[in-house]
Amino acid sequence: MAPGEDEALKAESAYLRGTITDSLADMVTGAVTPSDAKLLKFHGIYQQDDRDLRNERQKQKLEPAFSFLIRLRMPGGVCTPKQWLQLDDLAHRYGHGSLRITTRQTFQFHGVIKRHLKMTIAGINHALISTVAACGDVNRNVVCHNNPYLSPHHAALYRLAREISDRFLPATQAYHEIWLDGEHIVGNSAAEEPFYGRTYLPRKFKIGLALPPWNDVDVFSQDLGFIAVIEDGELVGFNVCVGGGMGMTHGDLGTHPRVADVVGYAPISRILEVAEQTIAIQRDFGDRINRRHARFKYTIEDRGIEWFRKELSTRMGWTLEEPHEFHFDGNGDRLGWAKDADGFWHLTLGVMSGRLRDSPEVEWLSALRKVAEIHEGDFRLTTNQNLIIARIHAQRKRSIEAILRKHRVPLPDAWTEVRRLAMSCVAFPTCGLAMAESERWLPSWVDRLETLLSEFGLQQEPISVRVSGCPNGCARPFLAEIGLVGKSPGRYNLYLGAAFDGSRLNSLYKESLNEDELLAALRPILEHYSCERLEGEHFGDFAVRSGYVPPIQDFHSPAKAAQPRLES
Repeated sequence: MAPGEDEALKAESAYLRGTITDSLADMVTGAVTPSDAKLLKFHGIYQQDDRDLRNERQKQKLEPAFSFLIRLRMPGGVCTPKQWLQLDDLAHRYGHGSLRITTRQTFQFHGVIKRHLKMTIAGINHALISTVAACGDVNRNVVCHNNPYLSPHHAALYRLAREISDRFLPATQAYHEIWLDGEHIVGNSAAEEPFYGRTYLPRKFKIGLALPPWNDVDVFSQDLGFIAVIEDGELVGFNVCVGGGMGMTHGDLGTHPRVADVVGYAPISRILEVAEQTIAIQRDFGDRINRRHARFKYTIEDRGIEWFRKELSTRMGWTLEEPHEFHFDGNGDRLGWAKDADGFWHLTLGVMSGRLRDSPEVEWLSALRKVAEIHEGDFRLTTNQNLIIARIHAQRKRSIEAILRKHRVPLPDAWTEVRRLAMSCVAFPTCGLAMAESERWLPSWVDRLETLLSEFGLQQEPISVRVSGCPNGCARPFLAEIGLVGKSPGRYNLYLGAAFDGSRLNSLYKESLNEDELLAALRPILEHYSCERLEGEHFGDFAVRSGYVPPIQDFHSPAKAAQPRLES
C-alpha cells in the first residue's frame, strides 16, 4: 500500500516550508491552509479555534475564532529568571495573559492570533528558547527528573537531556527562514535532513530520563526511556526501556496505551548511540500507512521485543547488558520546601492543571513576576505540571514566601494528597480533539472527590487522579489509579487499578459516566478500601486485588486483558 497523505505532504514540503509564508500573509482569514496547519506542528504550533464560540459564529456565518497554541522546546524544563520575565511579557502581550505548564515539562501559549505568531516566536527566540520540533513527527521535548534536592545527580540527567534534544533537532533552515527572517536556502537536497530524511518520523517520538526511586517522568509511558543506575554514588549508566505510549481511539481495539519494556542496560557513554539507533529503527520500520498505528509501541508489538534487541545490536555493533536492578516508590512530585547539601532552598509549588494566570482567587503570574525580579537561581517545570523555584538563597526564602502569600498562591501545606497528584489536559475550549471538559472541570471534581475521601478518612491518602478530555491521553490517565477519559460532553470512562509507581496500566471499570455517577461508582470502592486495605497498600493495587478490575494479563496491552467487571 502507498504511504498516507501525511507522508506525501512531508516529502513535498521543501523540508517543512510548505506555503506557510503565504498562509501567514493572507489576512482574509485567521487560519492557515490545512496542509500548512500540519506542517506548523513541526514548528511547535497548533491551529485551534474557540469551541465555546463555534456554534454562535456559525449562526452568524463567520469563520471559527481561530487562534494558535505555541509550545516551547525546553529540554529538562529549566529557565532563568530573565527568560521567565520575557515569557511573562509575551503571555500578556499575545497569549491571553496565561502560561501553561505541560505534561512534557515545557510551556504553552494559548490564544495567539495569526498576525501575532511571528512576533511571539521571535520573542521566544530572543529569550534564547525555541519552539522548533516541540510538536510534529520528530523527537519531542526530552524530559528528565527535575528536583535537585531529591537528586544529587540531577545536573547529569539535565545535561544528558539537553544533549539528546540537541542531537535530534531537525536540520532544516525552514524555521529560521520563516520566523526569524533568515535568508532562504536555495535547493532542497536530501543532505538538509541527514538523519530524518524527507519524511521525518512516522509519528511523534518521546524520550524521558528517570532517577529511581522516583518515577516523576512516567518513564514507562515514553517511546524511549532511560532509568538511571547509581553505583557507589556515581551515575554509571541507564536501564533502557522502549515502546511506551498513552494514546488510543475509543472503539478501535487496534489502538491502546502501552507501558514500555525494559530491554537492557547501557553505560552512560553509549546512551546517545542507543537513542540514535532506536529512533532510526522507528524511522525505518514504523507504519507510514496508518497513522493510528504509527507510534513506536506498535512497531515493537508487531515485530517483537527480541527483534528489536537484535536490530539494535546489529546497528550498534554491540549488545545491551542485562538490566540492573531498580525500584520506584511513586510517580508524582513532592511539594514544599527542601534544602540541599549546598545550603540552597528549593520550593516545589503545586499548580492545578499547570495553568498560570491571574484570577480573583490567585495571582500566579503577578506573584512569579515579582519572584523572578529578585530570584538568583532558576525555575524548573515538572512533567506533573508543577513548578520548582530552585536554588533560593537562604536570605531570599522569607521574601519569596511573602510574595507568594501576598498574591494568594496556594502553598503546599494547604494541599491534600489527591490534589497534589491530580493532573489534566487542556481540552475545551481550544483543543479540537476534546470530547469532554478536563482543565476547567478538574478543580470542582477534586473538590468533590476530597469531600468523598474525607467521609472515609482517606483525605491524606496518596491516590493519583488524572483527567483527559479524549483518549489521546495527554494527561497520562491510563497510568492513574483513578483515570477519567472523556467520552462525550459531561461523560467519562472510569479506569482503575494502575500501579502507584507508574509501572502498570489501569483497566476500564465503567463507561460514559457523568460526575454524580462517577462519585457513586467510587463511593463503595473507597469505603471498602478504607476498611480492608493492607498496610501500605495503594488504591490501585487494592482495586486489582479486590477484583474491581482485572490485572492486565498482557503487561503492556489492555486490549488483550481479561474483560473488566462492568457493573450497572
